Amino acid sequence: MKPAKYYLAAITAFAIWGFFSFVLKPLQHYPSLDILFFRVFSCSALMLVISFLFRRKTLRHNNSTFRAMPPAQRKKIILSIVAGGIFLTGNWFFFIFVLNHISIQASSLAYLVCPVLTTVLAFFFLHEKLSRWQWLAVGISAFSCLLLSFGHLMDLVYSLLIALSYALYLVIQPKNSGLDKFLLLTLQITCSALLLLPFYPFYHGPVPTEIIFYLLIAVISILFTIVPLFLNLFALQGLNSSTVGILLYINPLISFAVALAWFHEKVTAVQWIAYSLILLSVIIFNERSIFSRKTAAGK
Repeated sequence: MKPAKYYLAAITAFAIWGFFSFVLKPLQHYPSLDILFFRVFSCSALMLVISFLFRRKTLRHNNSTFRAMPPAQRKKIILSIVAGGIFLTGNWFFFIFVLNHISIQASSLAYLVCPVLTTVLAFFFLHEKLSRWQWLAVGISAFSCLLLSFGHLMDLVYSLLIALSYALYLVIQPKNSGLDKFLLLTLQITCSALLLLPFYPFYHGPVPTEIIFYLLIAVISILFTIVPLFLNLFALQGLNSSTVGILLYINPLISFAVALAWFHEKVTAVQWIAYSLILLSVIIFNERSIFSRKTAAGK
């Protein structure tokens, strides 16, 4: 049985993201690129300040560890950091645009497609093995996504862009590299900030003057970016990419409930069936872990 702490980290991260619409919807009148710029720049600045002011010993230790690695391993880690920054940037932009300008349900569909893509990518590129029950869960998930895409072709296109970028981010994360997870995340987000910096002078809108904008950006940066991404990286140290990918379904299930109960978006019978099947697929995929925990509790 995988340690419960890794499951708890993944579940907490995806549960937090399920409530993202509460802080993102009030910003829908601002350009999506501006929200992305301020989110990434503020995250990078905050994490760099924390690293250089309060984690100098960790920085020195990780620098020594990195220099002692074989050249091939160092190259692999550098590539994963750069690629991670690129995939995060794409994922955040598409998600912000779709949630604020298409619908919450369309953004939720992205994270319904994402676990299927993550599982398939992990199978082909990381050679992660799945049981017959887990493949059945993937099949049910894929069928559910097809149900939701009927009559919403453009929603599916946008969702695929969001899903593919995050699925690739999950798959390329280095496991047990020996480097500090917070430092790796800091470097990835800083890479994202450097990638966006040349575009800011040409594509930013008027500088926001409302205090609420900066307060919400601060909440997004800390609670909806740094915390869940750190938990995500921690979970990937103990769980394979396929399992983390399937647990990602917690995000859209909560988003679906929020869209229904709070924002009063219309829900069809087909959507109810699809989301119910998705919940079933999560249980089937993790049936071994669920059964093991129940057995241990009964002893």
